[in-house]
Amino acid sequence: MVAKQTGEAVVPLQGAGWKAALALALGLVATPAFAQENVLRVVPHADLRTLDPHIATALITKMHGAMVYETLLTWDSKLNVRPMAAEKLDVSADRLTYSFTLREGMTFHDGSPVRAADVVASLRRWMAKDLPGGRLSQQLAAIDIENDRVFHLRLKQPYGFVEFTLGSVGALLPQIMRERDAQTDANTQITEIVGSGPFRFRRGDWVPGAKVVYERNPDYRPRSEPGDGLAGARVVHVDRVEWHVIPDPATVAAALQTGEIDFWDTVPLDLLSTIERHPEVVTGKLVPLPYVGNIRMNQRHPPFNNPKLRAAVAALMDQTELMQAAVGDPRWFQTCLSFFVCGSPNGTVAGSEAYASPSVARAKQLMAEGGYAGEPVVLLGTKELAPIGGMSEVLNQRLRAAGFNVDFKMQAWGTLISTINKYPPDPGGWSIFATYSTGAVMHHPLSNIFADTNCDGRSVAGWPCDREGMALKNAYLGAADPGARTAALEALHRRLWEVVVYVPAGQFDAPFAWRRNVQGVGAMALPVFWNMRKVGK
Repeated sequence: MVAKQTGEAVVPLQGAGWKAALALALGLVATPAFAQENVLRVVPHADLRTLDPHIATALITKMHGAMVYETLLTWDSKLNVRPMAAEKLDVSADRLTYSFTLREGMTFHDGSPVRAADVVASLRRWMAKDLPGGRLSQQLAAIDIENDRVFHLRLKQPYGFVEFTLGSVGALLPQIMRERDAQTDANTQITEIVGSGPFRFRRGDWVPGAKVVYERNPDYRPRSEPGDGLAGARVVHVDRVEWHVIPDPATVAAALQTGEIDFWDTVPLDLLSTIERHPEVVTGKLVPLPYVGNIRMNQRHPPFNNPKLRAAVAALMDQTELMQAAVGDPRWFQTCLSFFVCGSPNGTVAGSEAYASPSVARAKQLMAEGGYAGEPVVLLGTKELAPIGGMSEVLNQRLRAAGFNVDFKMQAWGTLISTINKYPPDPGGWSIFATYSTGAVMHHPLSNIFADTNCDGRSVAGWPCDREGMALKNAYLGAADPGARTAALEALHRRLWEVVVYVPAGQFDAPFAWRRNVQGVGAMALPVFWNMRKVGK
């Protein structure tokens, strides 16, 4: 963790009506029953719309899932895979059998024990939706349950990514549900949120668009080793954690300085210099890998079903311009032409040479070669997430400069998420949008769902399909030694640039901020709130 602590006092921001807006957002006049409780008040980066962690890849849903549920394995602060619900993992000498023993005494929030049958049913449901999980399922010969605490994954052949897949904080987390919940069809959201994790979700207090409440699970038994990222002991020191959705950043900044909120997940950089000077506020970088901007195109429908026109978009993009619009301060961003995160072990830029410098002239040439005839380009954006709003404005300007016929639609974030699942751009669909994701998802060919080019209908919105790319990905995953894996990675990366699976837009670190009296804040792959305590004022 990198944190800044300074001592210069700052007068809180005084936007019009911010106190009334804050009182309404926090429900300060409606919670007398909780007045004496120890509450950690958090402003998250986005509103929680989907509760089922096997359904949505949104970061906010993964944060929600991590609060309520557990996984067999997880990541520590350095992204090493460590046991969580698994007490131990034994791997046979031929690496064909993975035997898991669950922690003793785990119970769900309704008091029922966590059994191997619950875990197996949860894994099967998760595998039906998750791309890395689906690949793991293809490697399985059988899953055998020995007793309530022990089960075995049996492989057809050795597969080097079992632990990575089960422990990665990638697309969909393999959260452990009750067997009856996990038997719900993978495309249908579960109706009850009952996990075995350190917090219980208070559904009756959930106000979509405004508030999410979690209470301490008094029956939770933490692991014995020290907490480290998402691994180790998950000890809850507060009675409740409340997420308050407050759209106006100035209101949040004022509330953090006056103590009405305790933790701010992702601070807009234009406000960072103000709040970081406050004597009771700490700012820092918590997530080990940066966020990664990317521009995704609808590859099932014209015009971007044509790789020449996707290449034209790539030729237009100036990552410095995109990142300045997204986050502003160059101390917090860097350009990067890797699909797998610059600075990570897989951060090659092979094949990106043609896109090192933006060129409107080259984009126009590619548009002519691709036969672009003025088809509408439906560009979606949102102002609710500042980096997306900034990148969207730049994308609009650059597309128009090249001669694309742009229909630019700013939408609510929830509406945008719904719209991208409609692949025809008309009526009500889309052609292109800018977004960002965590480096935890993007840094590895197995977990980067946006660079997956399978043609079986399992790919994410954008729906890239390239069988040669999938063959190269399979070669990477099957490589027997580090040298072969490096060569396979570069070959895959070159192919991804040939088909322009999406356009990398740069990468950036997101600052977090919290009150000085909040202790136990450390590096973590997801913002979660166990092991934090409030002391003093």
